[in-house]
Amino acid sequence: MSTTEDKDLEKIITEQPSRYQDLEKMSVRELIRGINKEDSGVHLAVRRALPQIEKLINQILIRMKQGGRVFYMGAGTSGRLGVLDASELPPTFGVPHNMVIGLIAGGDTALRKAVEKAEDDTHRGWEELQEFGVTNLDTVIGIAASGTTPYVVGVLEKAGKEGLLTGCITCNPGSPVSQAAEIPVEAVVGPEFLTGSTRMKAGTAQKMILNIITTSLMIKLGKVKGNKMINMQLSNNKLIRRGTRMIMEELSLEAGEARELLLKHGSVRLAIEAWKKENGGDTR
Repeated sequence: MSTTEDKDLEKIITEQPSRYQDLEKMSVRELIRGINKEDSGVHLAVRRALPQIEKLINQILIRMKQGGRVFYMGAGTSGRLGVLDASELPPTFGVPHNMVIGLIAGGDTALRKAVEKAEDDTHRGWEELQEFGVTNLDTVIGIAASGTTPYVVGVLEKAGKEGLLTGCITCNPGSPVSQAAEIPVEAVVGPEFLTGSTRMKAGTAQKMILNIITTSLMIKLGKVKGNKMINMQLSNNKLIRRGTRMIMEELSLEAGEARELLLKHGSVRLAIEAWKKENGGDTR
């Protein structure tokens, strides 16, 4: 006999049976073509969610310009994606590590290994946020493919009551997570190729949306010039070469001079500003 929870699970789009049968009988060619076919619809699902993504970004910007931060909250794959996106921003855009923070149910251990029942704690998320001294300038974005994760639902409900802006990224419309968020973003990608495996299409959609949100935020916060990452950290030789090319193009300098300027000032932005100040604001 089906329980109430079983019936609720049957309604969740990401838990619906795959459109493909007998996967173990397929050839490798059939498998990869099927997976690729399913993936091809992800960008359309994200496109349909763009109005809500835009609304969320605009509201976050208002707060970040006043010193607000963004907190990603999720469990499992969704939590890992949030931590990944947040961790890439400092080296890419030269921003502080506490501007966008990713938290995952079960803590850092859960990045590599599943932590039993961590996602079922409705209170833990808010307790973790308290450690960061959150204010009403901060934004909490819950990430949950199914839209039912108690850890995420709980923190969104509490954060909203405390006056923080709340958003979510989910792949099930009208889910508890969507209902708990002030601005829900729903990318409905449909059933997975492998039934219930939301690390696939749902995870891809979530990663795309996270890219859109933070890249747009960084651009609007002045961390990009033209189409270049002028604030990136010079953490390896590849990035030093990239930064050198940026300065060469911007200031019409030779490679050696551009590299020397970059290493002296530590970032493309500072190097360009220093050169222009010394040369009266003119490029060659």
